Amino acid sequence: MSIITLQLGQCGNQVGGQLFSSIMDDLHASPAAVGVSPKQNSEYVEESKETFFSERKNSAVPVARAVMVDMETKAISQTMTEAKKSGRWVYPDKQQLHQKRGSGNNWAHGYCLHGPAVRDSILEMVQREAEKCDRLGGFLSLLSLAGGTGSGVGAYVTEMLRDEFPQAFMVNQVVWPYRTGEVIVQNYNAVLTLAHLYHTADAIVVMENDELHKICSQLLAIKRIAFKDINRVISHKLTSFLQPSHLSVSSLHSTLSTRQLGWKLQHLVPHPDHKLLTIRNIPQVSERAMEFSTFQWAGLLKHLRQMLIASAPMEEGIDWRVKAEETPRGSSLYDRSLAASLILRGKDLASADPGVFRDSSLYTPWMSPDMSFNVSTQPRAFSAYEKSATLVSNSRCATRPLDYILEKAWNMFASRAYVHQYVKRGMSEEDFLDAFVTLERVVASYGAL
Repeated sequence: MSIITLQLGQCGNQVGGQLFSSIMDDLHASPAAVGVSPKQNSEYVEESKETFFSERKNSAVPVARAVMVDMETKAISQTMTEAKKSGRWVYPDKQQLHQKRGSGNNWAHGYCLHGPAVRDSILEMVQREAEKCDRLGGFLSLLSLAGGTGSGVGAYVTEMLRDEFPQAFMVNQVVWPYRTGEVIVQNYNAVLTLAHLYHTADAIVVMENDELHKICSQLLAIKRIAFKDINRVISHKLTSFLQPSHLSVSSLHSTLSTRQLGWKLQHLVPHPDHKLLTIRNIPQVSERAMEFSTFQWAGLLKHLRQMLIASAPMEEGIDWRVKAEETPRGSSLYDRSLAASLILRGKDLASADPGVFRDSSLYTPWMSPDMSFNVSTQPRAFSAYEKSATLVSNSRCATRPLDYILEKAWNMFASRAYVHQYVKRGMSEEDFLDAFVTLERVVASYGAL
């Protein structure tokens, strides 16, 4: 099944460009390095291309299944140029929408003004892209929560797609702003975006800039961290989740391929009150450290489990004092999950024992471990790691940054700071209150796991 990617705003377009580049890097990996037969490698490449790319007549270069939207031209132009220069893939023609003025970091400007004004143009591009798909599996929308276009127009476009494609699955990957602040009204924008997405999206994949920055600094040993470095980490996480893998034979649904977006979401989001997904990867090391590193499945999975319960974004600095087995139910000392998917890639898969993730104490008591957890595998090596694991979880950990932005936004709203800038663009104070109520219910629902 094919996935159409919507790149929304500056951040969404930059992340989207890096995502497609990361997919192509994976597909062009040396045959000697992937560890599978030529036939297996060919099948993997074809599955991935069918999902993310279409073919253009008289050209051997794949075309990304993507729609690009920004109210300014720079990010789209740069992203398209970089794709073309790669020689490996390009963006489709006439599937870009941009204007000369942005949304001024104002969510209401994007949602109430820009969104309705460009609705028909975006819908036409999406429908044109959908007609190229033999079977449309769903939409992947990439956006930032901090600004005005990605968040405001992004929320509007998500609602539009839900109305126009009610049967398609919809995933929104959102980038959380730095806590130190990128935009003075970023917490307003984040609260309004998440509240609207919660009503329309099937799943929301959360990526925090602060955590991504730590990964770049502490694991990848990058000294001068740029947004391009952070985007590579985001793309690595998304690619490890979305690239082809197949459910373990121990699964009740072993005949299904987990490249089907709908099945992934049905497992990970079994209840509409819980839509926040977090992706953890192991290992992640710098290129310099790679040649000195060896990995065993037992160690990788032990660390990944502790990352889950201790809410750690990376294997370095995990708090090993957190023990799920010794903590009473109802405690908030560790992050209990509603559902989780483990994806194992690389050699010696038969020796990998995922049993440490079947412990009932990891999951809410009203979901059995058999229903909460599944495993998929792919013998082909990923991203130069002979063994790697990805854990996608629907757990409490995503509510920590949500609590933070709610508190900050409430404090600003109590004094009505900057509210007039939103009201004069079509919002009301009641819209703010509705958003606060929606997200406070989300936090309460996760707290009850």
